[in-house]
Amino acid sequence: MPPYIVSIDEVDSVRKGRQSEGLNKHTDPGVEEQCFSIIFKGRKKNLDLMASNREEAKQWVSGIDKLLNKLRTLSRQQKREHWIINCMRKADKNADNQMTLKELKHFLRQINVEVEDTYAEEIFKKCDTSNSGSLEGPEIKHFYNLLTHREEIDVIYGKYAETQGQMSTRNLLNFLLNEQREQASMEDALKLIEKYEVDETAKQNKRMTKDGFLMYLHQEDGSILNPAHKVIYQDMHQPLNHYFISSSHNTYLMEDQLRGPSSTEAYIKALMKSCRCVELDCWDGANGEPVIYHGYTLTSKVLFRDVIKVIKEFAFKTSDYPVILSLENHCTVEQQKLMAHHLISILGDALVTKPLGDTMPTNFPSPEELKGRFLIKGKRLDKLNTVFNNNNTVEEGTVSEEDEAADVKENGQKAKPKKSKIKLAKQLSDVVVYCKSVHFSGFEHAKDSLSFYEMSSFKESKAFNLADTSATAFIHHNTDKLSRIYPAGSRTDSSNYNPVPMWNVGCQIVALNFQTPHKEMHINQGRFLPNGFSGYILKPEYLRSQSSQFDPDTLPKGPWLQKKVFHVMVISAQQLPKINKDKQKSIVDPLVRVELYGVQADNASKETHYIENNGFNPMWNERFQFNIHVPELVMVRFVVEDYDSTSQNDLIGQYCLPLTSVQNGYRHIPLLTKRGDVICSAGLFLHLMLIDAE
Repeated sequence: MPPYIVSIDEVDSVRKGRQSEGLNKHTDPGVEEQCFSIIFKGRKKNLDLMASNREEAKQWVSGIDKLLNKLRTLSRQQKREHWIINCMRKADKNADNQMTLKELKHFLRQINVEVEDTYAEEIFKKCDTSNSGSLEGPEIKHFYNLLTHREEIDVIYGKYAETQGQMSTRNLLNFLLNEQREQASMEDALKLIEKYEVDETAKQNKRMTKDGFLMYLHQEDGSILNPAHKVIYQDMHQPLNHYFISSSHNTYLMEDQLRGPSSTEAYIKALMKSCRCVELDCWDGANGEPVIYHGYTLTSKVLFRDVIKVIKEFAFKTSDYPVILSLENHCTVEQQKLMAHHLISILGDALVTKPLGDTMPTNFPSPEELKGRFLIKGKRLDKLNTVFNNNNTVEEGTVSEEDEAADVKENGQKAKPKKSKIKLAKQLSDVVVYCKSVHFSGFEHAKDSLSFYEMSSFKESKAFNLADTSATAFIHHNTDKLSRIYPAGSRTDSSNYNPVPMWNVGCQIVALNFQTPHKEMHINQGRFLPNGFSGYILKPEYLRSQSSQFDPDTLPKGPWLQKKVFHVMVISAQQLPKINKDKQKSIVDPLVRVELYGVQADNASKETHYIENNGFNPMWNERFQFNIHVPELVMVRFVVEDYDSTSQNDLIGQYCLPLTSVQNGYRHIPLLTKRGDVICSAGLFLHLMLIDAE
C-alpha cells in the first residue's frame, strides 16, 4: 500500500476520542482514549485513526495541534514564503537543492506564472552568477527576491520614505493619516514600527524599512477587516430579537434534500462556523428511539439522541452565545417523551426550561444573559404564564403540525394535507419557553393577539412577498418578536435564497443550507464575520424601533439615509492558486469583481478586465466608484475568477464583509475557497475609500 501523504494545509482540526460517526459506530467505548480523527477542509472525508495505546494517541493529537497552531500564527508574509518553498521543493525533481533551467520553468508553472522561454532564460542567467548551469544557495535567494518584488509597494513606500530612504515615525504617521485615514498619533506609528520592523538597527532608529512596511500591510493592522470588529464590540445586553442570528436549515443534511446523507458531522460543521440556530427534523424511529432525517425522502437517518450529544459537545467551542434548537416534530407522543428526556438529561442545566426571572417576562432576555444556554423552538400546549400560576396541568393536547412539514411538497413529492394536527406531549411542550411556534395570520393579528415569545416561520416566497408589500409592518413585527425564514421545499438541490432582503426588514433567524457553498453562504459568512464571530450581530437602531418608518425600497428620509461614495481601486493579487491542477500547463487568467448587496438602490457589481496567464502577481490598477444610500446594511463581496471565453468562469477565491467593517486605505484582503477556508498564500491588494457624498 503506498504511503498516505497529507499536507498540513489541508487539515482543519484534530479531534481526540470517538467523536466521529465512523469511530462511534465501529469501535468499542473501551478504546475511547486510543481514538482520534483528522478533519479536513472542504469535502474530503475525515480520517479516523486508532493508536496502539492512549499515550501514542495523545502524542499524535498534540503534535498535529502544535503544527496547526504554528501554521495559524504564521504571518501572511511567512505563509507566502512557506507556499513558495513548497513549490520549489516540488520543482526540484532530483532533490539536489539546485535548480536547473528546466526545473525553473516547472517551478514557474507551479506558482501559476506563464513566461516566455526567453524571459525564463534571462532570469536564470541573471541569477546564475557562478555560470554553473544551475542555481543554488544565494543564487536561489536572488531569484526569489526578483520574483517576489512588489512594484506597487515600491511606489507607495517611496512616496512616504523621506528619511534617508526609510520611513521615520513622522513619515509613517503621514501615511496613516493621509492614505489609511486612521485617527492615529505619533505613539501609534511608533507602536507599528516596534511591532513589524524586521531590521533591528532601523527599529532602534525608530524607522520602518520597506520589509517592515510590507510586514505591516500583511498583518491585521493592514487588513481590510477593522481589527476592533474582530472581537465582541457590540452591546450584547439587548433583547434576543434585536440581533441577526446565524441560522441553518435542515442542519442534518450533508448534501441535497432528497437522497443525501444525514449526519451528526453536519451539526459540528455548522456549530464550528458559529451557527446559533440549528434545525432538527424529528420522526419516529425503530426500537422506540426518535430519528432525524428529511421526511418523505430517501435521505439517511441519524439518532436524535446522538445529535443532542454532539450539539452539547460542540455548541460553545466557537461562540459562548445561546444556541436555538428548532424542532420540527412529527413523532408520536411516546417518542416525544423520549425526546424531552434526552434534551433534559443530556443538556442538563444549560437547557432553558423556564423563564429566567421570578415573574412573567414581557420581552426576551439578552444574548449575554443566555450565554452557554440552549433554547428550544417548537410547539407549546399553553401560554407561558401558566408556569407562574400553577395552572400547568394539561397532560397532552393537539397542536397543528410544524409549518414546514405542511409545505414540504411543492416539488412532486407526496403531498400532505395542510394544517394537519398532531398530539403533543406535555414534557416536550414544557421545554419550549422563549420560542413557541405559532401559525402566522397577519401582522395585525400578531400585534393584537400574540405574546413576544410566540414566533412564526415563513417560507421564502411568503417572506419575500411580505418584504415587498409590507416592509415597514414586517420591521415593526420584528421589533418585539422573532421571525424565522427558510428555503422553499422546491430547492431539492439545497440551493439558497439571498438573505439580504430578509435582514433588511429585521428578520433575525434567516435559515440557509450551510452545506451549499455558494454566493448566499459567502454573504452569510461575511455578515457574521465581525463581533467576535459570535453568531450574533446587533441590528441597526431603525430595525429595533417600534416607531421606525424605514422602508428598504422607498427609502423615506430618516437616520438610515447616510449617502456615501465608496471608491475601490483594484491594484493587484498575489499567489492565486491553480484551478486546473491536473493540467501541468494550465495557468489562470484572473479578473476581480466587486459586488455590493444591501437595499435595492445599493445593489451593484463591477469587474476588472482579465489578465492572461498570470496567477502569481497580476496587476490591474482599475478604479470603481459606488454610490451608497444605507451603508449599515451593505455587504461587500470580492470575487476572483479565472476567465473562460467558452464556459462559465471558475471561482478562484472570495471574501465578504459588512461595509461598516471595512478599513480605508491600502489593504490586503485574504481569499477564501468557495467552502470558506482560507487560501493560505493568496490575497488581493486594494485601495479603498468610503467618504461622505457631497
